[in-house]
Amino acid sequence: MARRRPVRWHIAVFLAPAVLVYTAVMIYPLFNTLRLSFYSEIGRERVFVGMQNFATLFGDAIWSDQFWNALANNFWFFLIHMAVQNPIGIALAALLSSPRLRFAALYRSAIFVPTILSFVIVGFAWKLILSPIWGIAPGMLEAVGLKFLYAPWLGKEEYALTTLALVSVWQFVGIPMMLIYAALLSIPDEILEAGACDGITGWAAFWKIKLPLILPSIGIISILTFVGNFNAFDLIYAAQGALAGPDFSTDILGTFLYRTFFGFQLQLGDPHMGAAIASAMFAIILIGVCVYLFGIQRRLRTYQF
Repeated sequence: MARRRPVRWHIAVFLAPAVLVYTAVMIYPLFNTLRLSFYSEIGRERVFVGMQNFATLFGDAIWSDQFWNALANNFWFFLIHMAVQNPIGIALAALLSSPRLRFAALYRSAIFVPTILSFVIVGFAWKLILSPIWGIAPGMLEAVGLKFLYAPWLGKEEYALTTLALVSVWQFVGIPMMLIYAALLSIPDEILEAGACDGITGWAAFWKIKLPLILPSIGIISILTFVGNFNAFDLIYAAQGALAGPDFSTDILGTFLYRTFFGFQLQLGDPHMGAAIASAMFAIILIGVCVYLFGIQRRLRTYQF
């Protein structure tokens, strides 16, 4: 007679606290937000309106113009991180993983330190640095003979969002650097030694051996960058306020959601329209993650060893 397998109750006991906390702070608010998006406040009563809030968000000129402007700014914010932050992070990781580099640990710490700073500190500090009145940026450029390059970048519509994106890159470039650095260290020495026997050393070894092997890590960093940028809010709010000036040129989905949900100045808060915007943000992030998981991750697995 076959022995009956014991029930592993200890697994449920250990998982229960984490599941309860995650449900309380993530799952329940998510479904409650989705529920709120299907209601509206009419005569101080909450009335079920179905998809009306989404129809207003995408169809009403006042709402749709703000939404598409914020979405376009969000994509630009993300593209700058992908084009600047991640390549720089990969290059720094490649340099710092070199066994010949002295004080590598000091460099890693110095580059990673900004990631632990508060968004508020970073936003206000860079706003002061770039100020044309009391900032140090004009003086520093003048000291190296480049004063003609200076402009009030945070005060011009065409430069403000790019400037804040580069500030965000400065703050968070340490994260892709450390993730890629860890991936490079995990490559077996036997593979590198085999390449060295074939004459593949130095940067050639990085391009031909290391880079293909760390593509899965680069893919993960890319999707983390996508999710983080489309959840961004703090830096824009700290530097430019909830109105995301000048003239909403730095407005992203996070600041648009904040103004709509909580209200700001003369704009009254509307939790139901805010919930519709939050639901749209969730849908955008979900689509992006699904495209990565089912369209890209499967191909990257071929490089894993």
